[in-house]
Amino acid sequence: MSTVAPAVPEAPARPRKPAPSKGIIAAFVVAAIFTVWAARSIEFTLMPLFTNLDNGWEIIHQFLNPSWGFIFRVWDAWVETIAIAIIASFVGVVLGLVFSFMASTVTNRTRWSYRATKVFLSVVRSLPDVAYVLIFVALVSIGPLAGILALIVFNIGIAAKLTSETIDAVDTGPLEAADASGAGTIARARWAVLPQILPNYLSYCLYIFELNIRASVVIGIAGGGGIGQVINVQFSRFAYENVAAITVAIFVVVFVIDQVSQQLRRRFV
Repeated sequence: MSTVAPAVPEAPARPRKPAPSKGIIAAFVVAAIFTVWAARSIEFTLMPLFTNLDNGWEIIHQFLNPSWGFIFRVWDAWVETIAIAIIASFVGVVLGLVFSFMASTVTNRTRWSYRATKVFLSVVRSLPDVAYVLIFVALVSIGPLAGILALIVFNIGIAAKLTSETIDAVDTGPLEAADASGAGTIARARWAVLPQILPNYLSYCLYIFELNIRASVVIGIAGGGGIGQVINVQFSRFAYENVAAITVAIFVVVFVIDQVSQQLRRRFV
């Protein structure tokens, strides 16, 4: 008795590869055109990398031989930089918390106040910290006060934005309980909202402090005091070995603060 082998089903036809999207191709073409236009408008060229090698290698040689003793000769500037970051962080995050409550419809039920706060914070975030330090240097002269004021304003924008977005996402249960008990706006924010956002807010505070350590160096170059001002002076004197030593020290300081901040986040947040 013969047996008939079962028929082997045919493999389904492989689907055809979709054609590239015309919109994506057009976007790449437009991006390439704008890139070429931007390069031509500023006469972009890499030739200085090859025509300025002698002077460049001399500067690199100085950077590779830092003057380590110079780090300790400018100890006062280091202390000033840390002090600027601490003061600006504390004042900035406190004011940022106040503005964050005003910038959320959860805690601010007055429409005109909410809109005015959002516009104000948008204006604050539109300028970088360097722009603020230039403004305050013109107002109060060169020194740490200009740096502190610039970072405070900059910190308000960051803290208020991050915290207000956290407020918008809080659980509505405690809010309904506060409304049912007849709590006012301040009591509602204090007892129904603040406990929910506190862990995230503490994390934002640590992040802003880390940011201020880095930013205080930059604003110091623009006249805001601290170690950045020392870097600016050493650059003007072409003392690149001193700049290299400060750069390495900044890296170490920022790295240590970053590690300590991470440990604090794990422990308390």
